[in-house]
Amino acid sequence: MTLVTSEELLALATEVGEHAGIMLMDRPATFEISSKSVAIDIATQMDKASEKYIVEAILAKRPMDGIIGEEGSERQSQSGITWVIDPVDGTVNYLYGIPGWSISIAAKDEHGVLAGIVHAPSISSTWTALQGGGAWFNGSSISVNDPVELDRALIGTGFAYDVRKRFEQGRVAADLLPQIRDLRRMGSAAVDICHVAMGRFDGYYESGLFEWDRAAASLIATEAGALFSTNASGVAFCAGPYLYPRLKAAVEKGA
Repeated sequence: MTLVTSEELLALATEVGEHAGIMLMDRPATFEISSKSVAIDIATQMDKASEKYIVEAILAKRPMDGIIGEEGSERQSQSGITWVIDPVDGTVNYLYGIPGWSISIAAKDEHGVLAGIVHAPSISSTWTALQGGGAWFNGSSISVNDPVELDRALIGTGFAYDVRKRFEQGRVAADLLPQIRDLRRMGSAAVDICHVAMGRFDGYYESGLFEWDRAAASLIATEAGALFSTNASGVAFCAGPYLYPRLKAAVEKGA
């Protein structure tokens, strides 16, 4: 057990995330690109540099904590606290200079996520949340849109980098599109989920999210009143209580 408060964890995550954002906003003139799961799923030297900075900054303050990082950082916790880090969520956006990529940092214990931040410096946006304490956008309290009918819903989504999965995802999206107001694909899962939390989107779904994609954002969304879950097929859903079952049913019917 640890005596640290969720507020202290959030303060550290915010400090580190904002400093990582300053570093990432200084984009390099050229990129060193490496492939991950498939050729179009990439990391740059900045993904790795951001994760290195975040891990070192956290461990300098809390050396007994654990780490789970997208770019391979892994460390068992000796304190009961583990940090879940996505150093650049939306790497393709970052590579192409498209705004909206983010840094996601969450702190969890054995019971779940205690505090989280999603920081998107290119759009001057920071979302934060505390377990049981609410969610905020740039310091102001936020809440999900509810109720929203499916045929009036603006839905966010994303697509896997595995080309074989894109055939099915394209078919699901084509089936869903006539049933909703419109569909958006912004490039950062964490930001998309936060958009639901603050009412910029009414709902969101995406297949194949990893823990670092959703850890901070799902806390922000649920603290803002949304429902969030992942089904047996690995599809994540997020929406207000009224829309959630209707969106989930529509996507699963089309799968």
